[in-house]
Amino acid sequence: MSALSLAFERDRENHADGHRERLRDRFLRAGAEGIQDYELMELVLFRARARGDVKPLAKQLIAAFGGFAEAVSAPVERLVEVRGIGLETAVELKIVHAAAVKLAQQRVMKRPVISSWNELLAYCRAAMADERNEQFRVLFLDRKNLLVADEVQGRGTVDHTPVYPREVVKRALELGASAFILVHNHPSGDPTPSRADIEMTSQISKAAHALGIRLHDHLVIGKSREASFKSLGLL
Repeated sequence: MSALSLAFERDRENHADGHRERLRDRFLRAGAEGIQDYELMELVLFRARARGDVKPLAKQLIAAFGGFAEAVSAPVERLVEVRGIGLETAVELKIVHAAAVKLAQQRVMKRPVISSWNELLAYCRAAMADERNEQFRVLFLDRKNLLVADEVQGRGTVDHTPVYPREVVKRALELGASAFILVHNHPSGDPTPSRADIEMTSQISKAAHALGIRLHDHLVIGKSREASFKSLGLL
């Protein structure tokens, strides 16, 4: 490499380093609301790329998945399909997603469900909206409607998860739960309950009622919205 090329490369690195510091300073002053999605992605990529300009890669990720949340929620196998994203960088993105889910979960645990309903929905979206296969979880509540356990009961295919009403009710008894909320996602993005969803929910509700346990609701999580069995008059 010629002396001129070396000098040009050093200038690029110095500019990139200066940009990193300026972006970090702006984030500290203004927070997440004061920066764009691609800039927040840059801050994350700084951890995986010690030097260099990561802005083009950040913008590429946002364009590929539609937004920051969608990008960090994407599975590793899809992330590494993006040119310039290796396994190490994909893992950094998944760490951010895991931290976001954990934070959302902690905001609703041991709190009355009624007073933290929006936080509960936010947690369910963060945990399930971008899953490529169906996931079925149960949120178990005590007599004061405090969330005491959140458990994934089953994982299935793109349009089906096997669920056994007896196992759901059995687990509620083991935990001493007085009520529970069912939650599952629709990878298609449309949260409209299917006939199978309705029949399965009815079976679980009857089994729980026979033992004095209440089914508060069944939430179906889509890509951008959710459906509530209770709001739809299905419970």
